Amino acid sequence: MTPPSETGLLAHPDRFFIDGAWAAPSSDARLEVVDSNTEEVFLRVAEARPADLDRAVGAARRAFDDGPWPRLTHARRAEYLRAMAAQLRTRSETLAQLWPRESGALFRLARHSAGIGASALERYADLASGYPWEEPAQPTAGGAFGLLVREPVGVVGAIVPWNLPLELSLHKIAPALLAGCTAVLKAAPEAPGEPYVIAEVAEAVGLPPGVLNVLTAGREVSELLVRDPRVDKIAFTGSTAAGRRIGSIMGERIGRYTLELGGKSAAVILDDADLGAAAAAIAASECLVTGQTCASLTRLVVTRGRHDAFVEALTDVFAGKRVGDAFDRESQMGPLAMERQRERVEDYIAKGVAEGARLVTGGGRPKHLDRGYFIEPTLFDGVDSSSTIAQEEIFGPVLTVIEAADEDDAVRIANDTVYGLNASVFTTDVDRAREVAGRLRSGTVGHNALRTDFGVAFGGFKQSGVGREGGREGLLPYLETKTVILDDIPARYRG
Repeated sequence: MTPPSETGLLAHPDRFFIDGAWAAPSSDARLEVVDSNTEEVFLRVAEARPADLDRAVGAARRAFDDGPWPRLTHARRAEYLRAMAAQLRTRSETLAQLWPRESGALFRLARHSAGIGASALERYADLASGYPWEEPAQPTAGGAFGLLVREPVGVVGAIVPWNLPLELSLHKIAPALLAGCTAVLKAAPEAPGEPYVIAEVAEAVGLPPGVLNVLTAGREVSELLVRDPRVDKIAFTGSTAAGRRIGSIMGERIGRYTLELGGKSAAVILDDADLGAAAAAIAASECLVTGQTCASLTRLVVTRGRHDAFVEALTDVFAGKRVGDAFDRESQMGPLAMERQRERVEDYIAKGVAEGARLVTGGGRPKHLDRGYFIEPTLFDGVDSSSTIAQEEIFGPVLTVIEAADEDDAVRIANDTVYGLNASVFTTDVDRAREVAGRLRSGTVGHNALRTDFGVAFGGFKQSGVGREGGREGLLPYLETKTVILDDIPARYRG
């Protein structure tokens, strides 16, 4: 194996990006990043300690309070975002190597990650000219002229998970920077590569010192970031359990926060659906990142009259998916991200069997793969809506089929969860799809496929989160609204 220091994927894995430069860590603590395909260490990065976080937060605080960034025009900040997008596109090969190794995503998907990330930066840059940063408002209690002004919330602590680190980082960093905030981006120990690339991009475009700071740390240091009174807002993506902890801490100090949390998303298969197309769409989406996305359609609710035919169609396509190395062009599903994740998925499969569900296909490790964190595509039938595998997020390629008496019962079952992140309706009737979508308690509802769109908005109902990311809605959490009431009309608004 090539020594981690010689892989060339990252320029400074032994340092942190703080105050516009690559800073030496306060200790010699290192984190090993394991290739999920081979179970071999392929990268080592510095692990942040409290002193390192203190430096990063201090740099972000100074950059917001005393630096030029919040005082630049939105158009000027948008120029930086566009420059970052251009730089990110030049890192496509590096990003394509990192995501499959860290998270198990297929290489053919990872090859597009730079372009997807760059597009996110550009979409936020586009908001600079059209967003109502300041608008007149008629006073109702005295004064001659009023303004609604939307100003940056301040210093942002962005905490991202290991499954989609590039995209989820950028949907926090991009709106924060456009709004005029400064930020500390805390990468997951299992997947620090993509946030480090973002730091390299920030350095390359000359982002002012302290505007973006990047480090990697575990839970202890992450909680220090959440508790730090110098941090005005936390933007978090991760488990609902961790989100509850963050929400309680921020509530104690009345800090701002957005939480994008877990999901147990339902696909409602109506009686007029094309079952073959539905099975193909669900199976394909479940395999791209090995089911390790919070928006996965894992609860498949089908009416009684179509149940048997749907299970047969889904079994045929899902069981036939080729599992293998994420870099193999023939692979249709790669590995899980790490050993503990595979153990978690295996535990849930065992619970499903123990609670009486019928294991239709999968459930074990592929026999032809003797290393790597692989698991077979797994399908359960005869699942009770109240069972463990129907209610808890598994975060792996495990699908459950739940039978419903009719359409009303299907909607009831779909809503029978503490989560409400994503859902989909499978039907040939678009008007029926819209009507059922209105009855589903979910932040996103797709039609005939798993659909999420950060260009519009993404986030959840119930315990799937607080707030939205993406689009105009995703900019709001990084802004504070100020009311200004004046005795006369300012010059810029006269005439």
